[in-house]
Amino acid sequence: MLNKINIDRILFLDIETVPIYSDYNQLDEKFKALWDKKSSYLLKNEEDTPEKLYKKAGIYAEFGKIVCISVGFFRDNVFRIKSFYSEDENQLLSDFINLLEKYYSFKQHLLCAHNGKEFDFPYLARRILINGLKLPEILDNAGKKPWEVAHLDTLELWKFGDYKNYTSLELLAAVFDIPTPKNDIDGSEVADVFWKDNDLQRIATYCQKDVLTIAQLFLRYQGKPLISRENVIIVE
Repeated sequence: MLNKINIDRILFLDIETVPIYSDYNQLDEKFKALWDKKSSYLLKNEEDTPEKLYKKAGIYAEFGKIVCISVGFFRDNVFRIKSFYSEDENQLLSDFINLLEKYYSFKQHLLCAHNGKEFDFPYLARRILINGLKLPEILDNAGKKPWEVAHLDTLELWKFGDYKNYTSLELLAAVFDIPTPKNDIDGSEVADVFWKDNDLQRIATYCQKDVLTIAQLFLRYQGKPLISRENVIIVE
């Protein structure tokens, strides 16, 4: 079935998120109370406190924000990658929406991410609504039947109906012998790189590597050869 999907019609993507504030104490009293309640489900030992756990707030759309969206697409056996990154989330999302509305229609294209159905796609939709922007049809699942949703998920595809385990993109890249550049950061460090180092370009570079790996993994799923590094272009 995967072999019937035209890879040129897929937009591969990955997002990077951070807590909406750099520090727990910047939350107003209402949101402190709400985070205290939310973080109570994350407590693992006596040393954990809502303040210490706030570094994980970025994984929740209600307490975090998107700082980078990297997308990639195939054209004529060339894989082009473009990143939207900014301290201004509204502008970043507006630019991404413009791309979707101009080039990616709900009925003709697909979005693909790793763990996208559990994280990237709903997080994008929630932050778009929170920012008061119009939700693109390709991200709007309301009223759609499962087979009408234009989303692919390389994690879900790997599960083959098994819902017990999470398999990381890093592990699948190793299993399928997909070469990946050595990262200087990982997902747990993105918030510090943003709030402490103010290095959005470094975050974008990290995000772009994941987009390329997702696309390479999908090629492996289709039984096709990997795209060569010479045929990968970063679009400014």
